Amino acid sequence: MKLLKITILLLVFTSCASGYRTITPSAINYTSKSTDKEVLLEYKYELLEKKYKKKELVKGIRLVAIKLTNNSDKDLTFGKDIKLTYNDGGEIYIMTHDKVFKSLKQSPASYLWYLLLTPLQFTTTQNTNGFTTQRESFPVGLIVGPGLAGGNMIAAGSANKKFEQDLLDYNLEGKIIKKGEVVSGLIGIRTDEYNSIQVKVN
Repeated sequence: MKLLKITILLLVFTSCASGYRTITPSAINYTSKSTDKEVLLEYKYELLEKKYKKKELVKGIRLVAIKLTNNSDKDLTFGKDIKLTYNDGGEIYIMTHDKVFKSLKQSPASYLWYLLLTPLQFTTTQNTNGFTTQRESFPVGLIVGPGLAGGNMIAAGSANKKFEQDLLDYNLEGKIIKKGEVVSGLIGIRTDEYNSIQVKVN
């Protein structure tokens, strides 16, 4: 019974919902760069933390912050005039923001397993003249189970909402970058690596 309680406590502390730290692409200190035809690309991998980071690794997706500076003499459209490639020239497939969200979000329903703790009871006993007498039993699971399930579902939902809002706010799909303009955003790409990225202007 003691081992069961220890196991339950370990599961509780290692399976909690993760928070989400808002990403601001315009405030990132970029160190990786590429240029082509007066357009400067700056980018950075490794933006996510905790469960979002784990999902990124498991799903083979990388969230990348990018900053584009259009120093050319004309307006350019991201995804049409401006494309991203790897070093070998292969074009990078950029996922839609909703696919990125659906792939990397936390699943609030997964925390319903905490309801399995509902039957858990703590019983105190007292020894009297060599006999063990049951003293009191408290149904702690009725509080802990629903409490942990509800709390984690709310936390996961709140973190997902912030994550989705960042993906929407910094979505660059079809973005027109005017001449002289600097634009920052977030993109999701399907890869297991952290390959260098090149900008290609048509």
